[in-house]
Amino acid sequence: MPTAPIFVVQLHDARRLHYDVRLEVDGVLKSWAVPRGPSLDPSVKRLAVFTTDHSIEYAEYEGVIADSQYGSGAVIVWDAGIYQNLTRDKQRLVDPATAIDRGHFKFRLQGVKLNGVFAFTRTERDWLLVKVRDDDADPLLDLTVAEPRSILSGLTIEEMAATGG
Repeated sequence: MPTAPIFVVQLHDARRLHYDVRLEVDGVLKSWAVPRGPSLDPSVKRLAVFTTDHSIEYAEYEGVIADSQYGSGAVIVWDAGIYQNLTRDKQRLVDPATAIDRGHFKFRLQGVKLNGVFAFTRTERDWLLVKVRDDDADPLLDLTVAEPRSILSGLTIEEMAATGG
């Protein structure tokens, strides 16, 4: 019986502080950098920049990437869990890789912090991450402020940076 694919959201303090939203697709983590982080408000569209794929093992990475390396800076696992693909073309389910190629990927997250339906949609220049209206939408709750700590270590991004690694 197949297991549900995973997702992870890593808070990364590289050149700029941003959230890396990663979804397991065909054995790798498809990744988007979301500068302001996910929003629970369906009226808010967050810029999401498609980035390089990462290995599944990277989903549990926390630490400080050395200054001389790509993506240097502190990283914490801000949220993680499983997701369900909801992308449809008429009545047929569209596999995640095809959905991403076509520029629209709709999915339901079941995480520690994030739950409910979200969608990535490609624009002419980048992507947008949007919370779909459902029972988990909450325009008044900003989880990036209310829940700043790692779900693995319990550290904030500042505390992780202070550990040096």
